[in-house]
Amino acid sequence: MTLVAGVAGQPIAHSLSPVIHGAWIAAAGLDAVYERFGPADADGFAELVDKGRAGTLCGLNVTAPFKEQALALADEASATARTCGAANLLVFEDGRVRADSTDGMGLMAALAEQAPALDVRGRPAVVLGAGGAARAAAAALKAAGAEVGVLNRTVERARALADDLGVTVVDVGALGEAALVVNALSVAPTIDLGALRADAVLMDMTYRPLVTPFLAEGRARGLTTVDGLAMLIGQAGPSFRALFGIAPPDVDVRAVALNAMGEAG
Repeated sequence: MTLVAGVAGQPIAHSLSPVIHGAWIAAAGLDAVYERFGPADADGFAELVDKGRAGTLCGLNVTAPFKEQALALADEASATARTCGAANLLVFEDGRVRADSTDGMGLMAALAEQAPALDVRGRPAVVLGAGGAARAAAAALKAAGAEVGVLNRTVERARALADDLGVTVVDVGALGEAALVVNALSVAPTIDLGALRADAVLMDMTYRPLVTPFLAEGRARGLTTVDGLAMLIGQAGPSFRALFGIAPPDVDVRAVALNAMGEAG
């Protein structure tokens, strides 16, 4: 029987997850498909999860705006997902739903790949934003030993995140000491990159475009930058293993994804 998995979000047409997982499925010779699902609203997402419980799907990656709902609908959840307060992965088995979050693993994998000289242990790291992406970033960086600060226009949201995760709320003055600044906003942040350390690393969790205005300005200032595609691929690996029960084959999925985006490597 063909295994059916996919990614659920709204909007979803832009997602590169089917391209990445599809390349691995083909290389592994699996009888499986990985599709895009675009529920219109929370009710639609709940119906999709019910299909998973019924055995129609083996699992889902989940993106905005359904990550918090994904966790709430699960029968069991990993400690990471509970800490983040959201899940980007649901696995269906015997009518039960298991939730996990692989976003943090994706973030750390991206840093290891594109900023290998960075050691966040004991170093200040500033996360821009206070939504689900920011929660995953802050949780992963704290677990890796960083001194995490959250900077957000709405201080109340930043404080709620900080209280939940045991990190701190910071102001723009913290940027001057940061070894790492992660943009977890869906838009370009309005911060003065000239205030950053010369050896600071910038990361953007957005991958369209590959080089966001935030990263482009950082590169122009000579800073090391980490793109969102590296994180997307980094979180996809453990997701693939959970969904299909095997490790991802050795395929250059970054090249495949860049080709789908119409960008050169």
